[in-house]
Amino acid sequence: MNRALLSDLSDWRLEIDIEGIAWATFDRQGESANALGRRPLEELMRIVERIEQGARDHEVKGLVIVSGKEKGFIVGADIREFDLLTTEASVIEAIRPVNAMLDRIEKMPVPVVAAVHGVCVGGGLELILACHYRIATRDEQTRFGFPEVKLGIFPGFNGTARSIRQTGPQDAMDAMLTGRMISATSARAKGFIDQLVDSAGTLHWAARRAVLERRHAKPAPAAKMLLARWPARSFVAGKMRDLVKREAREAHYPAPYRLIDLFESHGGGYDAMKAHETRAFAPLMVSDTARNLRRVFRLSEALKAQAPKDLGWKPRRVHVIGAGTMGADIAGVAVAAGMEVTLQDLSPEVIQKGIAAQGKLFARRFKTKPLRDAAKARLIADPEGRGLALADVVIEAIVERLDVKQTLFRDIEAKVKPDCVLATNTSSLRIEEIASGMANPSRLVGIHFFNPVAKMPLVEVVRGEASDPAMIDRASAFVVALAKFPLVVKSVPGFLVNRVLAPYMLAAMKRADAGEDIQKIDEAARAFGMPVGPIELADTVGLDVCAHVGKILGLEGEGAGGRLERLVSAGKLGKKSGEGFYVWKDGKPELKLETYNEADLERLGREIVEPLIREARRALDDGVVANADLVDAGMIFGTGFAPFRGGPLHYASERGGPHGERMAAAQ
Repeated sequence: MNRALLSDLSDWRLEIDIEGIAWATFDRQGESANALGRRPLEELMRIVERIEQGARDHEVKGLVIVSGKEKGFIVGADIREFDLLTTEASVIEAIRPVNAMLDRIEKMPVPVVAAVHGVCVGGGLELILACHYRIATRDEQTRFGFPEVKLGIFPGFNGTARSIRQTGPQDAMDAMLTGRMISATSARAKGFIDQLVDSAGTLHWAARRAVLERRHAKPAPAAKMLLARWPARSFVAGKMRDLVKREAREAHYPAPYRLIDLFESHGGGYDAMKAHETRAFAPLMVSDTARNLRRVFRLSEALKAQAPKDLGWKPRRVHVIGAGTMGADIAGVAVAAGMEVTLQDLSPEVIQKGIAAQGKLFARRFKTKPLRDAAKARLIADPEGRGLALADVVIEAIVERLDVKQTLFRDIEAKVKPDCVLATNTSSLRIEEIASGMANPSRLVGIHFFNPVAKMPLVEVVRGEASDPAMIDRASAFVVALAKFPLVVKSVPGFLVNRVLAPYMLAAMKRADAGEDIQKIDEAARAFGMPVGPIELADTVGLDVCAHVGKILGLEGEGAGGRLERLVSAGKLGKKSGEGFYVWKDGKPELKLETYNEADLERLGREIVEPLIREARRALDDGVVANADLVDAGMIFGTGFAPFRGGPLHYASERGGPHGERMAAAQ
C-alpha cells in the first residue's frame, strides 16, 4: 500500500510504495494538460528536497516521475506566464532556481526514472533529460520535441546541453532548430529515450524495475560527439546556418541563429553550454519576435476554441462529392485524420485518379505499411453515392456553378441523416444562394479549404444568413478533428482570406504595370516577412483564378488593360502553364541575379502590404469575423502573413499611423 508524502500539494501527488520507490505524479489541478508553470515547478522543488532527505535516511530507493493525465505527459512550460517576464533580469531570475533543481535531480543519489506516455515537449523534455533513465510507450500519442523555436526562443532549462550530451550535436540541434515532433521509436533511436514499452499499462512495472536495477542512461557514443569538437563544430555550425537561412531571415527570427552561435562557441563543453545558455536565452524571451509569436500561439488556441467541446457528435464518416484535385485532397486529409471517406464523382476514372493521388500524403503521414494499407482501405470509391446515408459530414467540391450546386443539394438533402453536416467548398458563391432551393436552408454551411489542402492549416467555416448555429459548431469540430484551424466567417464575396489577399495582389500588379521590377516587389514582400511575394503568389495561384476572384469582389477594373488581363488572354496563367509574370521551370520561377538596397526593400515592403492591411480593417468593420484577433489569425494561418509581426491589424496597431490609430482606438 502506498503512503502519501507532502499531502498539501495541488499539482503533484507524491507517494512511496512498500519497496521504497517514490512516485511523483504530475496532474495539474483544473487543467486538461500538464504545463510547467510557477506553482508546479515550486511543488516539484519541494518533491526533490523531500526525496533527497528520504535518500539520506535510506527511506527512498528511487523516484519515478509520471503523468496523471490520460493523454499527455508534459506539454512544456506554461506559455501564459511568459508575458510576466518583461526584462532580461527577470528571465534570468526565474530560470535560475529551475535549473538548480534540475541539477539536483541529475545528482540525486538514488535513481530518478521518467515514465512517459503521451506528448512530452519543451520543458517536459528538458525535465526528463535531467532524469537518470527514460522509459516511454510506443503509442502514437507519445511524441517528443523542442517546439521553442516556433515561439522565438530555444530550450532554456539547460536542454541545449543535456540533449547534446544524450543524442550528440547533430540530432540535438536538428530537434531544436526545426521544432519537429519525434515519435517514441525515433526518440529511442536518437538517444532521447532509453527504453520503450508496448503500453501505458506496462510503464509502472518497467519503471519499478529500472529503479530497482539502478539503471542509468548512457551518453551519446564518442563517434556522435566528434562533431562537438573543434574545428568540426565550426564547420557543422556553418552548415546549420546555411540551412536555417533557407527557411528564415535572421532579422525576423533570430532564435535559431543565436542557438547556432551558442553551440559554435560552447558546444564542446557540457558545463560551458549550460552556463551560457541562459545569457543567450534571456534577450530572446523578451524580444518583440517572441512576444508576437506567443500571440500567434494564442490566436491558434482562439481558432480551435471556435469549435465547442462535448457536442455529443463526432465526425467518423465523410462523404465527398467531386473527386477533382480539391475534393480528392479533402478526402485524403479526412482519411489521414482517421475517418472513413466515400468519394463520389460522375467519372469512376476521376475517382480512381483522385484516390491514387493520396498515396503521397499517406506515405508522409504513415510510416509503416499496415498503417498505409489501413488508410487506403478507409478511402472508398463511391460513384453511386451510397455513403450519403451513413455520412456525418457531406462536402461538395464540384464545378463552381450556382445552378449545379443548387440541384445537387436539393437532391441529397433528404438522403442524409438529420444531424449530418451539409457543406459546400465554394470559394466564391454565397451560401444563401446555394441553399435557396433546399427544403431546410439552415442545414447548409461552407467549409472552405485552401490549396494545397494537406499543407494549409486554416479552413474557413462559412456562416450563411440562415445557417443553423449547431451546424456551424459541428463543421468547426470537423475542422479541428482534421488537425486544422476553423475560422468562422460571414457569407460575403471572398469570405475573409481571398477578400483581403485580392487587393494586395492586384495592387502589386499595378506597380508592375507602372514599370516596377516584379522581382524587387516580391523580394520586398519577403523582406517584410511574407512567405512569398504577391506576384509569385499570383502566378502560383493561377492568373485566371486571380482574375476570377477580382471579378467576384468587383475589382476587375483594377487590372483592366494591364499585364494580368493580357497574360490571361494569351493563356499564360502562371506556374500551371509554365509562364505568367515569371517563366517557370521545374516548379520554380526563373530569377535574375539582383542585389537590392535593404533600406529600399524595407520601405517598399511596408508600402506593398498597405492594401492588405486596409482591406483587413474593412473586413473587420463589415463583421466578416467576430473580432480583430480572428482577422489576424485568418491572415497568419490562411496566407502566412509574417507571424513574427503578430498579424496585420496587430502590426498596424503597434506601428501607429493611419490604420494603427484606428486599431488602437478600437481595441
